[in-house]
Amino acid sequence: MGFEPTLVGRKKRDSLPLDPRVYNTKRMKLLFEKGPLFYACFNIRLFVYLLFKKTDLLVSNDLDTLLANRLASRIKGVPLVYDTHEYYTETPELVKRPHIQHIWKSIERRIFPKLKYVYTVNESIAQLYRDEYGVDIHVVRNVPPSQTVYTKRTRADLGLPENKRIILLQGAGINIQRGAEEMLEAMQYIEGAVFVIVGAGDVLKQLKQMTNDLGLEEKVIFVPKQPMDKVFEYTVQADIGVSLDKDTNINYRYSLPNKLFDYIQAGVPILASPLVEIKKIIDEYDIGTCIDNHDPKHIADKLTQIFEDPVKLEKWKENLKFASEALCWEKEEQTLIQIYQHFA
Repeated sequence: MGFEPTLVGRKKRDSLPLDPRVYNTKRMKLLFEKGPLFYACFNIRLFVYLLFKKTDLLVSNDLDTLLANRLASRIKGVPLVYDTHEYYTETPELVKRPHIQHIWKSIERRIFPKLKYVYTVNESIAQLYRDEYGVDIHVVRNVPPSQTVYTKRTRADLGLPENKRIILLQGAGINIQRGAEEMLEAMQYIEGAVFVIVGAGDVLKQLKQMTNDLGLEEKVIFVPKQPMDKVFEYTVQADIGVSLDKDTNINYRYSLPNKLFDYIQAGVPILASPLVEIKKIIDEYDIGTCIDNHDPKHIADKLTQIFEDPVKLEKWKENLKFASEALCWEKEEQTLIQIYQHFA
């Protein structure tokens, strides 16, 4: 569209190198990596950077960057777009800490009603914001581009067994209350399959300990976080992709995880928890099924039933071809283009 974007973020000690981009990037090294001091340090550094960087438009990605962007926008007199990827103030990390939650909510309440250009990841979260702040919210789902399913590397190349079913969980947010613990426990009752976990998150250390405690070393494979193209290589090898977030908070209840669309583009049937937006897509395209609860034995029974019904699996795989054509970035980006045409 003629823009020259610069993507600004932070660089952690374990951050992967950035793959080549067609736009500029700026990564800040900070003294702190988490906690209140991190957020304070990040927003101060971000504000100073934005204040002295020549820009025609600012885009704030989530609430933890909104204050710095809003201040810079007001001082410089340039427009601000807010891209909110989740219902931030109801994440489990904040729900457990009401004082910190109150601080973030106060920032949101002061700024959100004054914003003119806002988009979020699904209709449920958009409606929550509309009801609360009376602001027009657009929906831009975070779906990947259409991809021809191919793999440069075989299962053997990736260190995956060739004679077993692969149950996959992938993503950068393998965190608490997302069902990973129960899925791992379910492997006690599943034969002829391995559970492959690709990515990062705050529950990984616990999952590795559980694997040792339950003696599941032969049934669980951990793969550290990978660049996106490498994650796709693992994803296309899966027989089932799981997304088992729990309905323990508003943010999770209305979430629409990126991995759901990754599974769809890779042609991988899905087993998920029946959260509103996830179930809507699974039911509409008939590309998988949902669990009834998070009991590990129930999850194992569901997976066993799936593997023992090749006809249904094949039907889901056929339907995934249609779903991948409908749920692709080439179509979704049209909403984004309409928003940014105001500034082109």
